[in-house]
Amino acid sequence: MIAKTPQPPYYAVIFTSTRTDVKKDYSEIAERMVDLAKVQPGFLGFESAREEIGISVSYWKDLESIGNWKKNLEHLTAQKMGKENWYKSYKTRIAKVERDYEYFKV
Repeated sequence: MIAKTPQPPYYAVIFTSTRTDVKKDYSEIAERMVDLAKVQPGFLGFESAREEIGISVSYWKDLESIGNWKKNLEHLTAQKMGKENWYKSYKTRIAKVERDYEYFKV
């Protein structure tokens, strides 16, 4: 689903990854991280897709909100598990969204 975001400016955290063959606990932890992010102050929305690479984008009100999410203890534990078990590689990018526009058919 496409996230409903407010009028810019806001920020996007783009997490791009390649996975290992380990699947144990991944889906449960990934869902938990989305649920946990949703209740963090400044969280605006989330989108994700996976084929050969995975791309997850979370949207945030400001850089402070992103920093607070990065320091969340449960999120830190999930990051450690990701490095040890689930990801061959990943890259995180943080971008300021200055413009957006949309199209949808009714």
